[in-house]
Amino acid sequence: MTSISFDSVLADITKQIQSLDMTPEKVQTGIVVSLWDGVARVDGLSGVAYNEMVEFESGATGVALNLEEFSVWVVVLSGFKNIKEGETVRATGRVMEVPVGNALIGRVVDALGNPIDGRGPIKALEKYPTERVATGVMSRKGVHEPLQTGIKAIDALVPVGRGQRELIIGDRQTGKSQIAIDTILNQKGQNMICVYVAIGQKDAKVVRITEELRKAGAMDYTIVVNAGASAPAAMQWLAPYTGCAMAEYFMLNGKHALIIYDDLSKHANAYREMSLLLRRPPGREAYPGDVFYLHSKLLERSAKLNDELGAGSMTALPIIETLAGDISAYVPTNVISITDGQIMLATNLFNSGVRPAINVGLSVSRVGGSAQTKAMKGVAGTLKLDLAQFRELEAFSQFASDLDPETRASLERGQRMVELLKQDVYSPVVMEKQVCALYAGTKGFLDSIPTKDVRKFELELYKHLDTEGTILEAICTSGKLEDATKASLELVIKAVKSEMGV
Repeated sequence: MTSISFDSVLADITKQIQSLDMTPEKVQTGIVVSLWDGVARVDGLSGVAYNEMVEFESGATGVALNLEEFSVWVVVLSGFKNIKEGETVRATGRVMEVPVGNALIGRVVDALGNPIDGRGPIKALEKYPTERVATGVMSRKGVHEPLQTGIKAIDALVPVGRGQRELIIGDRQTGKSQIAIDTILNQKGQNMICVYVAIGQKDAKVVRITEELRKAGAMDYTIVVNAGASAPAAMQWLAPYTGCAMAEYFMLNGKHALIIYDDLSKHANAYREMSLLLRRPPGREAYPGDVFYLHSKLLERSAKLNDELGAGSMTALPIIETLAGDISAYVPTNVISITDGQIMLATNLFNSGVRPAINVGLSVSRVGGSAQTKAMKGVAGTLKLDLAQFRELEAFSQFASDLDPETRASLERGQRMVELLKQDVYSPVVMEKQVCALYAGTKGFLDSIPTKDVRKFELELYKHLDTEGTILEAICTSGKLEDATKASLELVIKAVKSEMGV
């Protein structure tokens, strides 16, 4: 039996005592004074910072938003029902942060980054703050790479580039979310991570969208952040910043990210509710005055980084709901001024069967041709102007009894181009096929085809192009529409027309 000497035990104890850190830990604590509607008023947290996370004795978490002389007003993010007056609150010293990284891809999470899809915990290695200063001008690069949405009317008329902020705006039930979903579907194989942020949406709608994405295999590169209509206002306010932090992680690591905010009108409403609950004065700091800052600090974070920083990008597609088409209202005007263009959807076009219901006259991309391939630029050069003129002619022709041949021909071609730009849901079209279809339309090959048969011609053309193969490959590889490719394409178009008997 081995004997243990007294000296060795004493030496061991002495060593352990000497290694102990006896420095007292300074912790900021306070007491809950009052509670109401998701807000807690706390006394004693005099050193807490704005947007700092706090932890309650009951396990609830919150964020300090109103810093007053003697008290702090905390918006509770989780566990509000468990909080009682008089319990202790501890400052964490950390700003609001959420998990980021590859572990989140394919998951549905809440505004705090917690999984809500029933597929177990998320093992994220890193956390990012929900709010951070946007990348400076010198760290950015001009938008020059196209982000293909797969929607003909957008890719041809209002192109979106990687790093751009393109607003989708329109009345209720005009297909705004659908454009965003089709864009996500089209990113398959494009080396793009997508983040879909649902703010104030019905849970049934979010479930439906998630299932459509899963069915199409798009959840392999998508993160869904959901703060539904039943979620507290604080969670709806936080959700876009959470999604932005997740997308920003990929951008800063040299990858490409697409983020959709669906929608920022409900985000503004949630912020208004919070402002009222926090009893902020009705001036610059309250709704609607502060909403401009609320959205600008969110959207400014989208960027195309320069090569030294990894050349990553974050493209934002914010959605705004208008009332009776009023784009001059406060929130729409704000968001229009801090984005790089807008896709305007019109109710009358939607009701008349034009889907997607894009108003060509009011839609614009401030990046323009920089976000298009040479092939697309070549076929869509004057298309936007031609369609805008067609809409005016169409309006005037209703009152004309006799039209000259030139006007009639212009109207008929316009009708065929409108028909060509129609597209079914969940059916994005690759850039090469779009170029071929638009070439047929702009060069007059559709003039002899009845308007009702244009969609049939388009589908037949795609089938022939898939069989032929070399035309699509040539456009995809070079990004141009060479003379030899044009000649081959015209032969295919004529073959399709002869099969249709037109």
